[in-house]
Amino acid sequence: MAGVDGSDRLAPAPAQASAPAADRAPLIAFVADAASDAVLRETLLAELGEGAEVRRGDVLAATKTLKRSATPLALVVDVSGVEQPLTALEELALVVEPDVRVLVIGERQDAAFYRQLTRGLGVLEYLFKPLTQEMVARHLLPYLRSGATPRDMHLRGGRVITVTGVRGGVGATTLAANLAWHLGEEARRHTALFDADLHGGAAALLLGARTTNGLRAALEHPERVDELFVERTAQPVGERLHVLAAEENPGEAVLAQPGAAARLIAMLRRRYNFVVVDLPARGAPAAREVLDMAHQRVLVTDASLAGAREMLRYAAIPNAPTQSRRSLTVLNRAGQPGLLTEAQVKEALGEAPDLVIPWLPKVVPPAADLGEPAAARRGPFRASLLRLVQEVASIRAEGEQAEKRGIFARWFR
Repeated sequence: MAGVDGSDRLAPAPAQASAPAADRAPLIAFVADAASDAVLRETLLAELGEGAEVRRGDVLAATKTLKRSATPLALVVDVSGVEQPLTALEELALVVEPDVRVLVIGERQDAAFYRQLTRGLGVLEYLFKPLTQEMVARHLLPYLRSGATPRDMHLRGGRVITVTGVRGGVGATTLAANLAWHLGEEARRHTALFDADLHGGAAALLLGARTTNGLRAALEHPERVDELFVERTAQPVGERLHVLAAEENPGEAVLAQPGAAARLIAMLRRRYNFVVVDLPARGAPAAREVLDMAHQRVLVTDASLAGAREMLRYAAIPNAPTQSRRSLTVLNRAGQPGLLTEAQVKEALGEAPDLVIPWLPKVVPPAADLGEPAAARRGPFRASLLRLVQEVASIRAEGEQAEKRGIFARWFR
């Protein structure tokens, strides 16, 4: 099922690669009633063989389970009795890989509901109860056998977020790396961090990830790029976080082919719910292609006059076709000695930045030196990052609130 735009552990999870397609279960079905359970078992399990499962539960149970386990190749979910089935399916889309084939069963029989599922959410097929073996064999098995993908996959893939420092050294890479880490490891979304600076990028270094020459090959030879290529090139940092980065020789130019970056982003969107791109302001191969595929752009500056000038220039770039709102402006390292005050930056920009992150020399640089996310520690930087996450991904810090409630519970216990 394709990821829905806008869409949804303090220590990083142990590095672990996501299961390749060959290792993913062929099917997991969640069904709420005994009669449908029996029909699916008799019709699907014998056909799909080892690894296919039928479990009792509805779409809410599926979301809860798959938030912490591997995504199967195909998924059958039951929306019977669920008050808001469309919302529940959108929440499911946030926790499974975008390439999963989703089929839905339920009790509603109206055509409008069917169209909403199949045309609006990328669901392959919807069957209403009571189920029969003939119905399941005719309408569900063909999708499971052929490996069909959801309709409009190119439109409803994962969400692309670009993070650009309007001038060098303003901390954009730090924000991009911590944003990707939070989405993957804390929000539990399948996330890729793509460092578009192939010569001097530091995103992999900040998260302790390996670099490969695969990224250069993807840009110079786009015909080689397919889902398997992406799977092998993206390096695991956590269970749901991968990094694509390179360390090319500074004296060698990367000759990106037209359309190569767009093809790579499209492949990433099919595999990940979020693609965070650390996009340098200048010099990145095919930077314009990446910008034109962004759903949200984040522009980062420091409190300098030159930074304010560049912010105005980059904010004036027209929105991408997929971008529903203007670029988000971030003032990083606010309060750094020798630079402008927040009020002066606001005056230079003509308006206040959307997000202000304070200067934290005792928190952020040491974390970067250790290859650890600064957002893993409580404090002003983490609080600012959570606001950024909510702005660009519409994910609330539910765990943060739950943890606060736990603290109060311990106090009053």
